[in-house]
Amino acid sequence: MRVAILGAGAWGTALAISLGRRHEVTLWVWDPDQYREMADARANPRFLPGFALPDSTSLQSSLDAALRHAELAIVVTPTGALRPTLRGVAACGRPVPVVWGCKGFETETAKLPHQVAEEEFGTVAPYGVISGPSFAQEVAKGLPTALTLASTDESFARGVAAQLHGPRLRVYSSSDLVGVEVGGAVKNVMAIAAGISDGMGFGHNARAALITRGLAEIARLGLGLGGRMETFMGLAGAGDLILTCTGDLSRNRRVGLMLAQGRSLDAILRELGHVAEGVHTAAAVLKLGQRLGVELPITVAVCRVLFEGLAPKAAVEDLLNREPRAESD
Repeated sequence: MRVAILGAGAWGTALAISLGRRHEVTLWVWDPDQYREMADARANPRFLPGFALPDSTSLQSSLDAALRHAELAIVVTPTGALRPTLRGVAACGRPVPVVWGCKGFETETAKLPHQVAEEEFGTVAPYGVISGPSFAQEVAKGLPTALTLASTDESFARGVAAQLHGPRLRVYSSSDLVGVEVGGAVKNVMAIAAGISDGMGFGHNARAALITRGLAEIARLGLGLGGRMETFMGLAGAGDLILTCTGDLSRNRRVGLMLAQGRSLDAILRELGHVAEGVHTAAAVLKLGQRLGVELPITVAVCRVLFEGLAPKAAVEDLLNREPRAESD
């Protein structure tokens, strides 16, 4: 299959390496300086150093050229760049099906990616989302990884999942596009909370409790938006949440760890050098929860630390001091 991967961050490059072992892949690099770096190195020294691109993977700086022969486009830009990228795909002159790997909400509108796709892509071609527990470095190494590909077009989801599926990159299909998107987005907020808890030295028991209550929070919001409970118990829900809250490669967890050290958010984001989607997602999740009347105490605590200057220790103590209630509430 001829696949265009749109976005050359760590995740886009990892997918280009993994899929390039079995498919003909074109990786679109929008930044001219990065394009030249990658063309010279046949690697991505800026975002995923140490991994060579397969011979079957070509680089393109032109979006139209990247899409010219593509049978599938996979958008792996930050969520904020999804809209203009989809607009470009829709304008390329041929109906290219699209799957996105963005995990978050559009900052200005608090819309999920599929809502952006409805506005910018419409009925040009089928589309869906791919998500799940997947650190870029491990995918690039060829370590076993399992993902979920969801679309409201079930035959499209099954067909593309079967084509992308391999022995080291297993892809399962789903029709719960909303649930997969919500799980992938909100787990980043929970990872910031987990990093704060770990950074404060509250231990493994506290982290396990936070992950479990975080999953309940994801499910409450997701069900309110139309997702399905089984999705939140699967790869794009519990799986991605556990990985992001516990793995040292998690950028969002690192944000929490550094906040617990007393670092300012601006300094943390400068040092990371990568997008930490959970920071932008937290504010969007809080607004959605308020609009739907869904209680999101962990999200509230994270937002107060990120945007109101609340001390991380005080935020955790506020959570610990909440009134007891039935676990199912």
